[in-house]
Amino acid sequence: MTRPSLQTHSRAKSIIARLLSAAFALAAPAGLHAAAAASAAPASLTVTFQGLKTSSGAVMVALSSDPDGFAGKGDPVNQAKIVVTGATASATFTGLKPGTYAIRAFHDLNGNGRLDANAFGIPTEPYAFSNNARGTMGPPSWSAAAFEVRSGDNGQTIDID
Repeated sequence: MTRPSLQTHSRAKSIIARLLSAAFALAAPAGLHAAAAASAAPASLTVTFQGLKTSSGAVMVALSSDPDGFAGKGDPVNQAKIVVTGATASATFTGLKPGTYAIRAFHDLNGNGRLDANAFGIPTEPYAFSNNARGTMGPPSWSAAAFEVRSGDNGQTIDID
């Protein structure tokens, strides 16, 4: 079965379109990826955030391996709290299975552990996603933020603003 283009869904502004996008991603044949990951050596991923305008607070990072985790509906594979002391901040995740991942992060300026927003729901703290993906009227789709992690060392540089 051919999967409809996820790119079409990523442009949608409605919640229903985003939910459909996640459903199509979940329907992808996972058996091939799982077999390859089982035989591959462990991986590490170093994530570097650049463009930090305030050298205080912490960057809160969630690393997910599926659309539900990325959307905050499931548990992430791993999380990190990176104390900010300059214009860049980094964290390394080790012992990962090779596969597809996505990152969501925000710069927690006030130390309350959550992304603050105004009365309209618009974030008031800097945030970012892997691949520097941007959404329209909400977070980007899984397909826009997803990237491959292979055996060995991997890196992802993300602009946060």
